Amino acid sequence: MDSLFKTVQESKDLPLSEKVANQISDLIKEQNIAVGDRLPNEFELAEKLNVGRGTIREAVKILVARNCLEIRRGKGTFVTAALGKVEDPLGFEYIKDKLKLSEELYEIRVHMEPWISSLAAQRIQEDEKAELMRRCEAVEAKIHAGEDHYEEDVAFHHYIAQCTHNNVLSEFIPIITYSVNLFTRDKDPILLETTLTYHRAIAEAICANDSEAAEKSMLEHILGNLVIIKKLKNVHADQQTEV
Repeated sequence: MDSLFKTVQESKDLPLSEKVANQISDLIKEQNIAVGDRLPNEFELAEKLNVGRGTIREAVKILVARNCLEIRRGKGTFVTAALGKVEDPLGFEYIKDKLKLSEELYEIRVHMEPWISSLAAQRIQEDEKAELMRRCEAVEAKIHAGEDHYEEDVAFHHYIAQCTHNNVLSEFIPIITYSVNLFTRDKDPILLETTLTYHRAIAEAICANDSEAAEKSMLEHILGNLVIIKKLKNVHADQQTEV
């Protein structure tokens, strides 16, 4: 472990707190410190890195901001469950025009998700098929109950990406499915009915290892939603003009 700290003073292009943060990050990776594990206290880290406790505190703040560490009052500093992941990495929450954002996200989804569904149909494992159908049914149950199905909808699309066994896709899909949030609040019967129809068709095609049908069903699903969002955008524009 000590060898990991020998180069902390060598780089001249970063503030000391950033260097220390990177060094602590290296410690987590190199020593395979697991999620939920407690880091050495600031006295121990300061001694190992030959820096002041104030620098350690600043470095820890940096890693908390990166969602690598969390501070539990009275207990210490621990590795987070979602190591290095942030909830809104592209800052979508701060984009004012959510309709325009949703349209742009769907333009990406219409090209990506049909291919992802096709890949999932080719790579899905037998023991994953029941879980995919369960997630499909979770969306259906929420819709039939008249409840918000946002979380279940995102989980369904996320699991399809997981079934590709491509780690990049699995992490990327939750970002571009941000646009789902707009539609789960819309209780339009036609929209809900098409969600039920297409989700079921997509899941069944993937479970049947039918990549062409999975791709086609997902394409129709995303294109249908894109048409709706363009209509909503036009209605919104008309209302703004009237005001």
